Amino acid sequence: MSATLQPYLVAVRHSLEAALCLQQFSSQVVERHNKPEVEVQSSKELLMTPVIVARNKQERVLIEPSVNSVRISIAIKQSDEIEKILCHKFTRFMCQRADHFFVLRRKPLPGYDISFLITASHTEAMFKQKLVDFLLHFMQEIDKEISEMKLSLNARARVSAEEFLKRFN
Repeated sequence: MSATLQPYLVAVRHSLEAALCLQQFSSQVVERHNKPEVEVQSSKELLMTPVIVARNKQERVLIEPSVNSVRISIAIKQSDEIEKILCHKFTRFMCQRADHFFVLRRKPLPGYDISFLITASHTEAMFKQKLVDFLLHFMQEIDKEISEMKLSLNARARVSAEEFLKRFN
């Protein structure tokens, strides 16, 4: 792990552990409804201050806590056009399968690549520490996966170019 990644992940871990102190809280507007307050934003007093943890301009995490839910939005590092395309395709692929990932949102927030929504019922059904570990592991692996896809794409492009140029010799 790089020297700048470890403090970034530690800061994200501590922020998530603090934000994931959730409880069941029924809606103040509609009786017998328990909607994620961070999504509906019906009562401003139930929302807490959002936290942005940033490694650099491109890599950042937005943590929006409320009394019964937390929305985590991740901006993934994209240094060139190829990485932007690969990141967009990969996150779109993941979001289309959001039903299989209980905490993944279908649409990320504007300015972010992927978003997660953790409710109080998620923290009751799953271990909070395992949720935090999953999010941090996801953040590490998505960078690695995009880098591997970029290397593979460049290797395939190099082979294609060599085969194309052989015909002109």
